Amino acid sequence: MNAPDPLVPLPELTPAQAAGLDDPDLLAQCVVEWPTGSLRRIGLGISGMYCAACSIAIEDALLKVPGVSEVQVQAASQRARILLDPARVNLSEVVEAVQRVGYRAWPDAAARAGHERLRERRVLLWRLSVAAFCMMQVMMIAWPQYVAGQDEIPPDIWRLMNWANWVLSLPVMLFSCGPFFTGAWRAARQGRIAMDTPVAIGILATFIVSTGVAFGQTEVFGDEAFFDSLTMFVTFLLAGRWLESRARERVTQSLEALCVRLPEAVERAVDPEEVDLMAAAVESVALSSLRHGDRVRVAVGQAFPADGQVLAGHTEVDESLLTGESRAVPRAPGQVIVAGSLNLGAPVWVSVERLGPDTRYQQIVSLVQQAMTEKPGWMRAADRVAGPFLWGVLALAALGALAWQWIDPSRSVWVAVSVLIVTCPCALSLAAPSALLSAAGAMARRGVLVRRLDALEALSTIRQVFFDKTGTLTESELSVVSLRTATGRHDPRQALSGAPAEAWQTATSLAAQSHHPVSRSIVQAARVQNDAWAPSTWVSVNEFAGKGVEARDGSGLVWRLGRRDWVLQGQGRDLLSGWFDADAPRVWLASRDESGACQPGSVMGLVLDEVFRPEAAPALHQLNALGCQSALLSGDHTDRVVAASLALGPRGELPVAAAQAAPEDKLRIVSEAQQAGGHVAVVGDGINDAPVLAKADVSIALDQGAALAQSQADLIILNGRLTGLPEAIMHSRRAMRVVRQNLAWAAIYNFSCIPLALMGLLPPWAAGLGMALSSLGVVLNSLRLGPASWKSSLS
Repeated sequence: MNAPDPLVPLPELTPAQAAGLDDPDLLAQCVVEWPTGSLRRIGLGISGMYCAACSIAIEDALLKVPGVSEVQVQAASQRARILLDPARVNLSEVVEAVQRVGYRAWPDAAARAGHERLRERRVLLWRLSVAAFCMMQVMMIAWPQYVAGQDEIPPDIWRLMNWANWVLSLPVMLFSCGPFFTGAWRAARQGRIAMDTPVAIGILATFIVSTGVAFGQTEVFGDEAFFDSLTMFVTFLLAGRWLESRARERVTQSLEALCVRLPEAVERAVDPEEVDLMAAAVESVALSSLRHGDRVRVAVGQAFPADGQVLAGHTEVDESLLTGESRAVPRAPGQVIVAGSLNLGAPVWVSVERLGPDTRYQQIVSLVQQAMTEKPGWMRAADRVAGPFLWGVLALAALGALAWQWIDPSRSVWVAVSVLIVTCPCALSLAAPSALLSAAGAMARRGVLVRRLDALEALSTIRQVFFDKTGTLTESELSVVSLRTATGRHDPRQALSGAPAEAWQTATSLAAQSHHPVSRSIVQAARVQNDAWAPSTWVSVNEFAGKGVEARDGSGLVWRLGRRDWVLQGQGRDLLSGWFDADAPRVWLASRDESGACQPGSVMGLVLDEVFRPEAAPALHQLNALGCQSALLSGDHTDRVVAASLALGPRGELPVAAAQAAPEDKLRIVSEAQQAGGHVAVVGDGINDAPVLAKADVSIALDQGAALAQSQADLIILNGRLTGLPEAIMHSRRAMRVVRQNLAWAAIYNFSCIPLALMGLLPPWAAGLGMALSSLGVVLNSLRLGPASWKSSLS
């Protein structure tokens, strides 16, 4: 694919191209978020952006399209997120709006983005090669002029040398300078100024003056031609831009790796009723053709196409990009798999339960794409200041040229070009986004997703962290710690026999008929111990909200599993007389005969308790080492909250801020902490945590938590891995140090070189070299925040 003509806007879409873009299936693939109503947030990949002014031009163009409500464009990641109403605007209209201002756009896909960046780098490498080759030839011809001078070289030979340099500069001007002229022309057509504008003006002015000198107009343009400086600083600028593009590729690759895990085609069972799946005939179908309930075969090395359940086969699954867990996880029939995870062990058959936006993978992708286009408020303000700053650059260059007309007219253009080049704020515009994107990519690979880049700055200053208890510091499922029968106390984690074993199997079989969290905990406890329960032989099953589950077995007995008062129906005092600690069980099991009376021998109580996440205590210890004070802020009963505080923080690492706290109480406590001058983070997962998460300086939710809590969160921790929080704090502090280093370096470069350029001490080629090195330097410095930096930051 050829590069577009720098002085001609991109052609309009053909009817066939527009029809292809308006395909509803393609639009569905572009959607990354489903807000309320008919609005959809889509992702677009964009090529041709080099600075903040480019993103502003695209945002302004898209906001003029009817039906587009909101636009976010990030030049560093070459991405756009657009909130629109598909009923009012077509995808082709959005793409055309981008192309009318001179940029290329396409439905967001990491594979296409990588292809476009590769194409751009190849074209850029050709431009660099031409500029470098011509520069070397120009320097060889100009060398005698440096050594001998005009007095020792005959005038006709001198003019011949200038003509030869002029010819060698033409390919540089017509081909190699394309990116600079393209950016400047785009801005001029829209009545604005871009960061390429000063560079393009400087290049053009140098060429015009040097051309006048080469053709003998010395009375107007002076005696000195600058073809050597022209070709040299164009070469340096292109080299810097090419190296910078390679570095920016590494910045976004870690984020994009999360977005390309699903296969394009899958093997689906031809007969949906096939019993022997291992011998089932299969057909290859597109991923978009899958439906709920389909059964698919996933080969070794292939990604799982949907959330579902293993039907046949045993394997190991790599969930590292989705959970941060580096080790492969075993999966057997009946266990859940997640879309986007990789099958490493053996071919397996999977039933499709959730597709597209309902999958956990797509929710993670949506968060990643948001991070790739998010710009903090102070960055957006800086982008808006870029325009007036660049006008100031042009004014400064004009004043410098005017002053040198009185000092030394032969160096007037020389000084103006140096000022234009050296004051271009490319490094300043890249200083923050390159660092923040690199940090977000590294955190994503460690299981921490950043929804707002602003949060990284706030996270680096956090000194107090409030934790919710239930579902945050504890596992989402309860643990069955003991069974109580008339014969005593029994441990379900040990071998059972006789009546307790039969009652336990009945309880797990009945619990398997319910989706209540407590029932799932009972079933999970049986699976952990590899206990087999009888297959479903229940004649009828009914679940009663807030009470439990009831079923009739083949012999006519009615079994109940649930609350004590509902299961025992007023017979508890008589049935439990003499029992040890009869108030401890949380769930009860009993059968009733035809008369409705409970059978004494069938009564069993199940004692369940919360289980703390394995990472909870280490995370609290690491937060304490970082100088962050942790506290419990829970709505649970006081005795349970105090017990959790003592269990997780025996040395006082986890004091109780409040127990039995209502949402308004949590808001008040966080507000008081903020008014005391502290920056506060809140970690929660429930619906009741959403208000306090919105109030906190930094809000963190777990990916298993409520959707409302996640919608208010700045960071989301995958797989409940709480040690990701102190790691994120450490990395955010390092990221902000890199941002400050980048800003300091860029500012020192700009403000120290401007006086040198105005005094005539900085030639154009040196200004071009300095500009290229400054931009490259901030990007390379940001790469230190990549995944490899986690090991050093945690050691």
